[in-house]
Amino acid sequence: MPAATALRRLLPKPPLWMKPPPWVAMYHSITDTGDDPYRVTVSPVRFARQLHWLGDRGLRGVSVGELLTATAEGRAKGLVGLTFDDGYADFLDSALPLLRRHGFTATVFVLPGRLGGENGWDTEGPRKSLLDEDGILRIAEAGMEIGSHGLTHVPLTEADDAELAAQTRRSRELLEEMTGAPVNGFCYPYGRVDPRAVHAVRRAGYRYACAIDPGPHTGTYALPRVHIGEGDTPWRLTAKRVLHPLRRRHPADMVPAPYGPAVVGAR
Repeated sequence: MPAATALRRLLPKPPLWMKPPPWVAMYHSITDTGDDPYRVTVSPVRFARQLHWLGDRGLRGVSVGELLTATAEGRAKGLVGLTFDDGYADFLDSALPLLRRHGFTATVFVLPGRLGGENGWDTEGPRKSLLDEDGILRIAEAGMEIGSHGLTHVPLTEADDAELAAQTRRSRELLEEMTGAPVNGFCYPYGRVDPRAVHAVRRAGYRYACAIDPGPHTGTYALPRVHIGEGDTPWRLTAKRVLHPLRRRHPADMVPAPYGPAVVGAR
């Protein structure tokens, strides 16, 4: 009996209204893992094996935008969302070639206020270079979805009104000016989300937003994701995929919002 089937039989069945949410994997940096205190790095070798694991099971990695559109149209079977937070420059040389080899796409959440800079928010970790404008354009031209991770990677739950508007609305404007394409996705820095942050993201015109863990705000504007790290072997990936539906604690509509500002009231 396959391990995944055996594990499913041991788990309690969720209520019928708890329709499994889309499975979205959360990555950060793809490079050497020698110094990784925050567990945000996956080696290229491990990443390649994880992509093979998906392909061997008939699964295809796609951007969150594509995944949500397919979910709304009832054709999301076999699709897995792939996301990369923080906009690390190593995506270009380490992740992109492997994704293209498999015919996968992904969403890359970048920081237009730190173009070509470093991950200064990780005080204990090694300095990692961030994508500059040229890198972002190359990724977009390769078919990846570009989303906003805010301007400078600050927690929205601690920002005042002016900062909140800049981190959401202004970051979207800058990325759209840069790429010449709509920017529909947002990712909450550190995964920190509250009603005020959700309201700001909706008003800024995004169609969806990614969080990390499920919670009271789970839905289109706080999509839960599964952290993928260097230690995620095929067995661990299988367990995470099987357990993912049970991580959803609240029913919510997982359909992307209409384009344009909505009308309203992680690492």
